[in-house]
Amino acid sequence: MGDSTYVDLSDVVADFDEAFFADGGIDRIAPVVVERAARGNVSAFAGERIGAPIARPHQILCIGLNYRDHAAETGMAVPDEPILFTKSPNTLIGPDDDVRIPRGSTKTDWEVELGIVIGRRTSYLDSVEDAREAIAGFLVVNDVSERAFQMEHGGQWAKGKSAETFNPAGPWLVTPDEIEDVGALDMWLDVNGTRRQTGNTKTMIFDPFFLVHYLSQFLVLEPGDLVNTGTPPGVGMGFVPPIWLQPGDVMELGIEGLGSQRQNVLGPR
Repeated sequence: MGDSTYVDLSDVVADFDEAFFADGGIDRIAPVVVERAARGNVSAFAGERIGAPIARPHQILCIGLNYRDHAAETGMAVPDEPILFTKSPNTLIGPDDDVRIPRGSTKTDWEVELGIVIGRRTSYLDSVEDAREAIAGFLVVNDVSERAFQMEHGGQWAKGKSAETFNPAGPWLVTPDEIEDVGALDMWLDVNGTRRQTGNTKTMIFDPFFLVHYLSQFLVLEPGDLVNTGTPPGVGMGFVPPIWLQPGDVMELGIEGLGSQRQNVLGPR
């Protein structure tokens, strides 16, 4: 199997949702995938839509300013502890679905990020090492943001993060055993073929395992929950003058070993 082929599990799995992860679904389907692939029961993609690799989660938790160089480009201080905000779960879309600029937007922006999917109900983890056992896998996310809504309307950042289509995810959920070092993955994002973001997860301030342990001290994490872990430099608001997404733009982004996404940008409804 590769980026161009897949094993059909529709007769085995209803959805990749909270119940699937809570019931040890990944361990259950692994031998089925191996057996079917060995028999050649593999299909080639032929233009089908690829949805997000997880169902709508119970919550999407986001970490702000988690790359030192991104904090610098925004003019904000490097945080002493993770900055936490939430994003509406109904922002989740597939990796190649259209992204729609919301009504009244003047400053819609892009953010390539590493996403963490929680694998079991988790709270009050004893150590950072314990967090490794709570993670089902990793994926590419685009934390699309409306900066005027986020920064200029008071209150919580969620207003600039929760418009429809603002969380493309996937294409793949990659289990931790498939990643040699999640702390050393190259990241990139292009707009209309021009490279805007170039980064690596090694410049994170708080790594994925620390984040899951940290969050578990304040929240109950449910199976299938999504954690967006922050973005490297190169977002639109960091340019002088800033660059904002416009209808007709095309975003392409990816993370080493986790696949790539492509979104067309549409105007408001």
